[in-house]
Amino acid sequence: MPEAERRSGPSLWSIPAEASFADALALELIRRHQGDPLALARGRILLPNARAVRTVTEAFVRASGTGLLLPRLIPIGDPSLDERIGGAFEALEGEAIAPAVDPLTRQAELAGLLQQVRGLGTAEAWRLAGDLAATLDQLLIEGITPAALLGKLNEQAELALHQERALETLSVLLKRWPERQAAMGRIDLVERRNLLLRGTARRWQAAPPAGFTVAAGITTSAPAVAELLRVIAHMPEGSVVLPGLADEGLLSEEQWKALGGEGEDDGRPELTHPQYHLKLLLHRMRVDRASVRPWPSDSAAPDGSQRSRAAGHALTSASFSQGWSRLPAEERSLGSVRLAVLPDPASEAQAIALTLRQALETEGRTAALVTPDRQLARRVGAHLRRWGIEADDSAGTPLSLLPPGSLLLALAAAAADRLAPVPLLALLGHPLVQAGEGRRAWMDDVRALDLALRGPRPLPGVDGLQRLVDQRVADEARGYRHLPDRWERLKPFIAEVDPLLGSGTSLAGLAGALREAVHSLVGDTAWSGSAGRAAADLLAALEDSPACRTLTITAEDAVPLLRSLLDGIAIRPPYGQHPRIRILGLIEARLVKTDLMILAGLNEGTWPAPPSPDPWLPVSVRRQLGLPGTELRIGLSAHDFAGLLCAEEVLLTRARRDSRSPTVSSRLLLRLEALTGGLPRDEALEALAMALDEPEREQPALRPAPSPPASERPRRIRVTDLDRLKADPFSFYAKAMLGLRPLDDLGAEQDAAWRGTIVHALFEQWFNEDQCAASRLLPRARQLMAGDDIHPLMRALWGPRLLEAIAVLAEVEEANQAQGRRPFAAEAQGEADIAGVRLIGRADRIDRLASGELAILDFKTGKPPAKKQVEAGFALQLGLLGMIAEAGGFEQVTEAPTTLEYWSLAKHDRRDQRGFVEEIGPAEHILAEACHHFMEAAARWLTGNDPFTAKLQPRFARYGDYDQLMRLEEWLGRS
Repeated sequence: MPEAERRSGPSLWSIPAEASFADALALELIRRHQGDPLALARGRILLPNARAVRTVTEAFVRASGTGLLLPRLIPIGDPSLDERIGGAFEALEGEAIAPAVDPLTRQAELAGLLQQVRGLGTAEAWRLAGDLAATLDQLLIEGITPAALLGKLNEQAELALHQERALETLSVLLKRWPERQAAMGRIDLVERRNLLLRGTARRWQAAPPAGFTVAAGITTSAPAVAELLRVIAHMPEGSVVLPGLADEGLLSEEQWKALGGEGEDDGRPELTHPQYHLKLLLHRMRVDRASVRPWPSDSAAPDGSQRSRAAGHALTSASFSQGWSRLPAEERSLGSVRLAVLPDPASEAQAIALTLRQALETEGRTAALVTPDRQLARRVGAHLRRWGIEADDSAGTPLSLLPPGSLLLALAAAAADRLAPVPLLALLGHPLVQAGEGRRAWMDDVRALDLALRGPRPLPGVDGLQRLVDQRVADEARGYRHLPDRWERLKPFIAEVDPLLGSGTSLAGLAGALREAVHSLVGDTAWSGSAGRAAADLLAALEDSPACRTLTITAEDAVPLLRSLLDGIAIRPPYGQHPRIRILGLIEARLVKTDLMILAGLNEGTWPAPPSPDPWLPVSVRRQLGLPGTELRIGLSAHDFAGLLCAEEVLLTRARRDSRSPTVSSRLLLRLEALTGGLPRDEALEALAMALDEPEREQPALRPAPSPPASERPRRIRVTDLDRLKADPFSFYAKAMLGLRPLDDLGAEQDAAWRGTIVHALFEQWFNEDQCAASRLLPRARQLMAGDDIHPLMRALWGPRLLEAIAVLAEVEEANQAQGRRPFAAEAQGEADIAGVRLIGRADRIDRLASGELAILDFKTGKPPAKKQVEAGFALQLGLLGMIAEAGGFEQVTEAPTTLEYWSLAKHDRRDQRGFVEEIGPAEHILAEACHHFMEAAARWLTGNDPFTAKLQPRFARYGDYDQLMRLEEWLGRS
């Protein structure tokens, strides 16, 4: 370009939205300096961030075709900006710029100050410190000093109470934080960057560096950045290249002025407009839009220019949208852009993955997914891995989702919960723990402990686990013969986890303890690979930080704080990604173009994301300070979206609902459909995504009714299983013949079954140890409820009801004994052969009446069976126990009982003892009914050939333990 033309005004350029920014930049720079092979190497390009550096590097490689010496690529957000710019700072006069405080140390220091001022817990202080750091950065970016902010804070009035409190805290922090920085001899990273940028601007204005200087793709309107860009634009070999600035043909001067952002008092600026941030940048550079010229470039799509104009019209200010009706048809058309609407995010991810997979069928074709929804991006990546495709994901994966990070979280969770079953087993079963040759034996031991931990949660710590293991071993009937050896092998490792979060543990101390525990459980292999090294670096940084040594960590703080730290570290694999499939964020996508561009997650609240509220500065304060509104990010998203619509082929996708509720289309998508009259739907893709997981024909399972030969059927049944056999024969078959037993949940609540076990244990201990003294029954119950294995909530809610019922039953017991009735046996096990089947049962208690006759008791923590159940032939447990007694099945018992009683501990009126003790009878009739129903059931299913039909009488099939096995939902209502 002629020198005279270059000096006549600023060198400002814009690469149109329809062109690939990085490729157009690289091609034109190579063309300009093709006569001198070293010219490129003498120049420098300023870019917005490190990801842009990578993108532009790849563009130069593509454009060169052969090797070349690249210009220096400098991200202006780099903490070591002075080192990246190099010689620009070698002659810097005056005092050296202080080093920046490390972001981790800064957040720890701010969290410590917040604890001093507000007395917060560490996790909450850490979260608020992150928000405070972001607020301070915004202030520093805009050049607002703490003194200026304090002056504005003192002027505020009529704020909400929580806002006043936040501002009071902020005022104290704005005084203490600079003092703390001075003591450390460091400054904020943003402040240091501002000083470097302004120093560079002054130096380059006085003495421009040798070689060309290009600022490309930088759209931030920070004053320090704008000042540097203005200097570059006026340098002899300087250029500023903007992405997608709308010219006057697309955005008239009236519309441009209506955006605001020039400091004039013309109402609220259009922060959400896609061109507002560029106008603000040009205003701060003190140049006008007319100075910007188009950069030489080619459209990525044949109709890219037309699409770019249509997108610009669609996203114009609402006050000018009435002009849509006057636009010609070609300016309202988006060409080949198509839309796919799927039922849910899972279907959307599958449709995207199918489209990306199809793109690879064409040699050399490139495709990219662009979405701000990271969960959707991870789902698409998982689908692609089914076909062996590892997409190049620019955002990487949070360390918390990778094995080293999840191991640290599992350790912290197990320690914080004092070895509760769920987090403990998650830790012991982690894929990194004991990986290698001994893994199989280790997992055998872990599975044995898993079975032992089923049921209510044991007491905390290793001692609580030891007590549980001893109890399980003592219960010989449950088959824990090998548990002691397995427990002894696991115990040393578990014992190291328990004390990780001791009283007064600091964040640095926790990091050191985690490092030692990982070394014990896994060894040095945990720190291998990029994720392992990042985890090791994080722990080392926490241990070395003086501020982290002063932050005390409690059990409630450990996991959320550690997760916050790990979520902030993204890991990208160093190699192995597919060269033609990419997953991009909005920042990276604005610089590249691919053959196929998929814009996904187009729902309101996702794209654009709602502005994040500032917990420290109210809107009124931000407005007085001149800070850009939080809605500015919506405008940035809209600008990126408009540029991405100009790829050769574009697919837009959204889901009609998310995991919680129906969704609303993004405002960006709604505007496109309003302008065009509706985008063409990719119905074939929608149908394919839905059909992929659907069977060719629906063939629901039939109602199961297995019918094994009579010779293979069980000849034993417990009295408690007769109801199951009659109401749901298939469940009995699964339990008795297939040997399937439902497992209790890990850390289960102390439910009705557990309460029943407690009551039975109470009366058994009273019978065996208190010689059936009625006066000892209530003290025994109090002693049982005071045990440390009773959950406090259960003690508080159920304890009073139990003690009230026990007090009434103690009175009943005393009255019975006064009349000559005596307990004869407790938890008596009996069995008898009846009709060719052995009937087995346990009587809660057997009493001998004054007349010498027998009474059989059944304790109920709830209400006794309803009369309708008994009349239908169910709930005959007492009658079946009477049959065993009549057959001599109980020790020293050879006659039938004459009294059958339920003793209920449910809530009743204490003044009426009949609510607690209910006699059913007459006993002879109950025994006859029980015998009839038992003989009938035994003849049909145990000695006969009737099939074990599922849910034969659903009204009385109370338990659903085997519903999934019988595939109940597939045939229920069909047969």
